[in-house]
Amino acid sequence: MTDLSGRPEAPFRLNLEQQKKRAKELLRDVRAGDPAALARWHAHLSGEPASEPTRAPARAPARAPAEARLADAQFVIAREVGSRSWQRLRAHVAAMERERAAIDQSSPAPDGTMRTLHVRCGSDIRPTLAAAGFIGDFLEYSDPYCQGPVPDVPDLVPVRARFIADSYGGVMGLAEPAVVGKLRREEEALSRAAADYERVVLWCEHDSYDQLTLVRCLAWFGDTGAPPVLELISINQFPGSRRFIGLGQLPPEAIRLLWRTRRALTGAELATGRRAWDALRSDDPGALATLAGCQFDGLPDLPRALRRHLRELPWTGDGLSLTERLILHRIDGEVRTVGQVFARLMSEDEPLPWLGDVMFLALLRAMASARVPAFRILDRAPEVPWPQWRLQITAEGRAVLRGEIDWLSLDPPDRWVGGVPIRSAAPAWRWNETLRRPEGPVPPAPAAAPHPSVAPSRRP
Repeated sequence: MTDLSGRPEAPFRLNLEQQKKRAKELLRDVRAGDPAALARWHAHLSGEPASEPTRAPARAPARAPAEARLADAQFVIAREVGSRSWQRLRAHVAAMERERAAIDQSSPAPDGTMRTLHVRCGSDIRPTLAAAGFIGDFLEYSDPYCQGPVPDVPDLVPVRARFIADSYGGVMGLAEPAVVGKLRREEEALSRAAADYERVVLWCEHDSYDQLTLVRCLAWFGDTGAPPVLELISINQFPGSRRFIGLGQLPPEAIRLLWRTRRALTGAELATGRRAWDALRSDDPGALATLAGCQFDGLPDLPRALRRHLRELPWTGDGLSLTERLILHRIDGEVRTVGQVFARLMSEDEPLPWLGDVMFLALLRAMASARVPAFRILDRAPEVPWPQWRLQITAEGRAVLRGEIDWLSLDPPDRWVGGVPIRSAAPAWRWNETLRRPEGPVPPAPAAAPHPSVAPSRRP
């Protein structure tokens, strides 16, 4: 399929004429009193601040539907696609079109003025960079520190390789020696970067997967020396017709546009990266919580990612992590497939999506292997693809959700949150959602005090 410009459709390749048409349709439906249109109208024209603190969108004056104007409808459309205003949306679309024209005309490579290395915690943007006309080298540095053990040990590679092979290897066909080799190669490439390149650019988004990888890289360059030019591209939103989750969603012209937003990293950011990396590996989450409460001008997405990481600690009241709770909420009352739960998690429920599908499967399997599981996996047979497995909550799972049973008292497998070990039936650090800080270590209890419920959000 193509959009009105004739280019292939992409959720982050917006066409202004389409958005104008949507605004006119919304205005018509609002004037006609359509309930769905009125809900969209009030959601964005109520004068209330947005729920996403990183976006800080402009406010529009409250206006009754009977007084609806086209400019108001355009504002709503702009907000729905992630732009602060219609004027900003127009400017964004024009900028994207200029970058698309530069690609089509084979303009000079954006990174061609320096010997450049692009570092990313995955391979998702490698082909996009090439399609956008970049010619620098690419390094995938992709150990998911957001999941599994990250203890304070001299050599982390064997620990991480064992976890990755045990947790993801069956699905991805990974053996532990191969994982060790991959991680060693990535470490070696990072260690040579400052000497081999004039410029290193770190590409990331706002989730804990990316931000924890970022602090690892910053700590490394702070310890061993930074390249002559060290730059960061880190974003938490991008206008589009779908929820922004990561850079891998974006078309080539968007990547070129983001190149203009890169900023130099200084010694202050390297020092912050070292503090965050040390705090992540500590068996006491207090230091990480302190950093999560700070603001860093050069690393604006870091505090929120650290808070999200800490919310994977077992919570006071029921012992569930936030992800575990969201899963149980989603299957409470209805059997759903693994694929359905993951899709809803990414599109609606998760406040800061950080899990890949294989990481999500590893988490599900661990929950299902508890001595008393909170849900059953139905249709779990070799011939059934795992996204089609169905999940059915158990009576114990409902009791955990109600705060009547502590999840850790049901003997789920041991797990880690960074450097913090979480062992079943043993005292563990807990996350206090009300106070937004860790507490502990706290022993599990069969009956626990209720906590503020976190049901899946209906807004991304």
